[in-house]
Amino acid sequence: MSDAALVLEDVHKGFRRGGTTVQALQGVSLQVQAGRITGLLGPDGAGKTTLMRLAAALLLPDAGRILVLGEDTRRAAARIQESIGYMPQRFGLYEDLTVQENLDLYADLQGLSAADMAARHEELLRLTALGPFGRRRAGDLSGGMKQKLGLACALLRAPRVLLLDEPTVGVDPISRRELWSIIQGLREKGTSILISTAYLDEAERCDDILLFHEGKLLAQKSPTDFHAPMAGHCYLVQHEGLTRRQLQARLAQRPGIVDATIQAEGVRVVCQESAPISQDGEHWQGVPPRFEDAFVTLLRLGPAAAPTPAGDHPEIPATADAKDPDGESIIEVRDLRRFFGHFEAVKGIGFTVKAGEIFGLLGANGAGKTTTFRMLCGLLPASSGTLRVAGADLLRAGAAARARIGYVSQKFALYGNLSVTQNLHFFASAYGLRGAPWRRRIDWAMAEFDLSAYTDVNGDDLPLGFKQRLALACALMHEPPILFLDEPTSGVDPLARREFWSRINTLAEGGVTVMITTHFMDEAEYCDHLVLMSLGEILALGSPQEIRAQARRPDLPNPTMEDAFVELIQSHEAGVRRAS
Repeated sequence: MSDAALVLEDVHKGFRRGGTTVQALQGVSLQVQAGRITGLLGPDGAGKTTLMRLAAALLLPDAGRILVLGEDTRRAAARIQESIGYMPQRFGLYEDLTVQENLDLYADLQGLSAADMAARHEELLRLTALGPFGRRRAGDLSGGMKQKLGLACALLRAPRVLLLDEPTVGVDPISRRELWSIIQGLREKGTSILISTAYLDEAERCDDILLFHEGKLLAQKSPTDFHAPMAGHCYLVQHEGLTRRQLQARLAQRPGIVDATIQAEGVRVVCQESAPISQDGEHWQGVPPRFEDAFVTLLRLGPAAAPTPAGDHPEIPATADAKDPDGESIIEVRDLRRFFGHFEAVKGIGFTVKAGEIFGLLGANGAGKTTTFRMLCGLLPASSGTLRVAGADLLRAGAAARARIGYVSQKFALYGNLSVTQNLHFFASAYGLRGAPWRRRIDWAMAEFDLSAYTDVNGDDLPLGFKQRLALACALMHEPPILFLDEPTSGVDPLARREFWSRINTLAEGGVTVMITTHFMDEAEYCDHLVLMSLGEILALGSPQEIRAQARRPDLPNPTMEDAFVELIQSHEAGVRRAS
């Protein structure tokens, strides 16, 4: 154990929920080696945050033993906390204080001397590139900069062990790369890092991975050891006569297919057997495996998980055509502007969205996309421009337009102190449903989103994936023709994201128009068209294929959507800085 930064020996931990005890961890034994980055992955409710809090000596196990840097958390919690850094999912920055004042406050709370504080502050501001923003209020920082400030606060003691609970949730791909650069630099200096994440591409950056499910450790391996057995089971499938959504729905229902996701020019498929399961008109091409393939396969077919199909993908008729480019425009934006004082957050942008489209609104933190999104929903008035939704002018007849909109906010915005049933009843009534239609939609929501096991659970106590289900159910209660989704899958595990997109695809094929913001670039591939924003302006507008094509160059012949996002935004922002 001399090389172990963290050791768990037969650890159990349970919590009371209502009249029952939920076992968050069940007999977990593991070792996290010193000087390495260890990824902690698993679906919602797997026990990841509980493990983090136990490792930080903020909770004690019901049974078993936990050693951090060789010391027992039951006997040496204070000493352990002096040697570690811990950044929870919702790090408590003081938004009315400046960057420097937040660092000063946390340094004082952690008992650092004035001399140590001065030297450490300078080093951390340089490490996180926050030096020029020392006097800026934390509340005025972008999402990525807030996460970097939270990380700086967790690093004030120069910890030997760093615990990071989903530090990249809700930040754009550029900020994620910056955060990972910092994390890898800390590892090179000898810091032992345990990091949980909902982004499976980040798992590839770890030295080791702990995969949890329902409070149990499924496996502990390197990323390569996880995905090596998947070689020969992974394919990219294309079909000239079907859209990608139609092809995905068809493949997901086929026996022997574990996973089917839209990717680039086709559908990425994982087969249970090594031979393709092809049908007429389909072109199958083998592709290298990745950690995500192993993750989904283990959770769906592994010994600790009940076997399930690739997902609930209702059949989309093969005769359904791609969206008509000359079809009805249900959202029209022209010369849209929004000022906050003298600051112009949105600078005269314009685009249209056709009925039944999935339309993505992408951008780095601070690009103006959230402001644009809130104006489109009628939650924020535009300073000027034309904004029509469902035939109504939002500047003049906002209430009429909002009545035809369903909205799911980035943060859980239902009533946390009401049960699932009470939330559904409230929103059904708020949307004007009465009598038989009221009962019909309540029954539909319970069945469609599989909420019956949580009827009496308060919103705040739901697992994250079920919070998302409840929020979507409430937004669809009045059967709106337009659905606005503001980063709805932020922090949600990959299996729940697959389930979510199955529902969205079905809604779109049924004629519902969906506008979505997301920081998951693989989700952008599900969109029919995208807008990419930077510094309040539109950089690119088109299909995912057209956006990716704009980033193609000799040394990057096949850019991913994330490559295109980073390339286009960094080039634009560098050009703006040069011009100014």
